[in-house]
Order: sequence, then C-alpha cells, then structure tokens
Amino acid sequence: MDLNIIIDYLIISIIASMAINSAMRSLAKKRKILIDLPDRSRKFHNRATPLTGGLAILIASVLSAELYLDFNGLKGYVPEFTYHLTIASIILVPLFLIDDFKSIKPTIRIVFQILLSLYMILMTDIKLENLGNIFYFGDIHLGVLSIPFTIFCTVGLMNAFNMIDGINGLCSGTAMIALLLIGFKSGLIYDSMLVLIIGAMIGFLLFNLRIFGKKRGVFLGDHGSNLIGFWVAWAAIYSSQSTVYKLEPMTMIWFVSIPLLDCIGLIISRVGKGKSWSTPGRDHIHHKLMHKFSPEVTLLIILLITLIFGFFAIYIENNFPIWISTLLFILFAIFYYMYAYNYELRQRLKIKNV
Repeated sequence: MDLNIIIDYLIISIIASMAINSAMRSLAKKRKILIDLPDRSRKFHNRATPLTGGLAILIASVLSAELYLDFNGLKGYVPEFTYHLTIASIILVPLFLIDDFKSIKPTIRIVFQILLSLYMILMTDIKLENLGNIFYFGDIHLGVLSIPFTIFCTVGLMNAFNMIDGINGLCSGTAMIALLLIGFKSGLIYDSMLVLIIGAMIGFLLFNLRIFGKKRGVFLGDHGSNLIGFWVAWAAIYSSQSTVYKLEPMTMIWFVSIPLLDCIGLIISRVGKGKSWSTPGRDHIHHKLMHKFSPEVTLLIILLITLIFGFFAIYIENNFPIWISTLLFILFAIFYYMYAYNYELRQRLKIKNV
C-alpha cells in the first residue's frame, strides 16, 4: 500500500465515520439512550451528550475494511492478527456498553479486559516475549512470564486511556498520535488496515470537538475509550514483537507516556489516600493544567507533548542504545511526578490557609 492509497482509504474511513457518528448520535437523542448528563460533581459539559462515539468508530472501521477488501479483491485474505483484533473488538464494545448503560464494578471490567487480552494471545500467539536491552545488561526474555505480562500491559493501557478520557479530544487524540507513530515508524501502516482505524477516529473527533456545532457533540463512552486503549495496546505489542515490523518496546512506552504516567500516578495517589483506584476525580494531569489554561489549550499542550516525545523516542532509538531511552524516560517520569506532586502540595497549602 503506497502513500496515495493510504490517503484514499483514510478519506473513505473519515467520511464513513462522519456519517455513522451523525446517525448514531441522532438515534441516541431520539430514543433517549446512551446519553451522558452533566452534573456538578465531575461532569462539567453543558449539554446532554450521546455516548455513541466508540460504537460509531468500530462500525466505521469494519465498514471501511469491507470496502477495502471488496475494492482490492481481497475477500478471504484478511491477516490473522487483523481478523482476531476485529473479532475481539466486536466482542469488547457490547461488553463495555453495559458500563455506559449501568456502571459495573471495576473488578468485572478487569475480568472483561483480561479475557479479551487472553483471546488475542491464544488466537494469534502474539505476546510480549522480548523487551530488548532496556537495562544495558542484554535483552530481557520473559519466557513463562510473557502471557501474564502481556495481559498486564494490555489491561493497563486500556485503563490508562479510559481514565484520561476527561476532556474532548484527549483520549482519542493521544491514541491517534500513538497509532500514527507506531504505524509510520514500524511500517505497519503501509500494509495493514491501521489507516482505517485512524480515519474512523478522525471522523469521531470532528464531532467530539464540536467542529459542526456545540449541539452536535459526541462522547466516546467507556466502551469507546476501552476499545481505543485495546487497539493501541495490540498495535504496540504486534509491531514490537514481529520480525517484520520491528520497533523497540521501550519506544512504545514513550508513545503512550502521558496516559500511562497519569494512570500510574493516580493509582498510587488514590490508594495512598485510602481511596479506590477507580474512584472518579478531578486529579488528572489535564485537570491540573486547566487551572491555568482553557480545555482547548490544555488539549493542545498534551497532544504536542505526546507528539514531541514520540519523535524524540524515535530519534533515540535510531541513534543510541535502547537503554539510553529507558534512562531518559525514568528522568522524564521523575520530572512529571515532581510537577504533579508539587501541584497537589500547593493546593493543600492553599486549602489550609483559607
């Protein structure tokens, strides 16, 4: 697949996504289902908004893929990984739609995530087996730990993208940048249907960012953020472990650094305060930035940081031993948490002085 064909199918998937997002949001409004209502505790959007984004992205991706296969005479030639990723996604969305209709316990959500991850491993035999020379002492081969570690990473990323879905465009925007970086650096985008997924996400973003008007907004929903996290996780695992699409696992961590660090920091912070890690709150990195910037500027800052550090990680991989990338990421994480910790400390001091 050359660049011109990529652009053609990107446009097809964007148009399909726009049409399906429009139809799904209208249906949700008409039937009064899958509607997210604003409240004063943590949901500060002004209008009741349909939670149909994830479902529309999946339908648009599958529909675009069908068109791609038909136009190219490839019926019956779907790669095994793509086929099983599609099947897992079709299973995932109805399961997590339950969470959007009626909240389910975090333990049940994790069980769903584990089973979906296990399905991918058993069906494709793709898993994290070699982490590379991330600590200078040679390649780390996981052996018998490869399956549990792969499940741990997949579940972690699904929750990371779910938890960062706090302002319009943030979850899908950071995921789209990660997929683009993975796709172009590894070459996965040139001979896969990854481009169709990216196009479907762009179509959703046009509604999520209210490009067509404030009354035409759409949210991902928990099913959508989990779907996107699942896609990013498996694109990263597949391209980092394949002999064809070779990309260092450490570089992948840079690509998802903001959702990952935000998730880890929140879990540690909330557990340390005696709260459940899944407790909703306004303690994410984007909430902290929004004390100084508007939601739109906050989104732009985080997306730019994601893109800049993604290119930085690629530069490090191309020019230095990969353990250098690990060292620099640890330093970045320290500075990140210093900012987050100092922010919380300043807020507590303000409260005490009031």
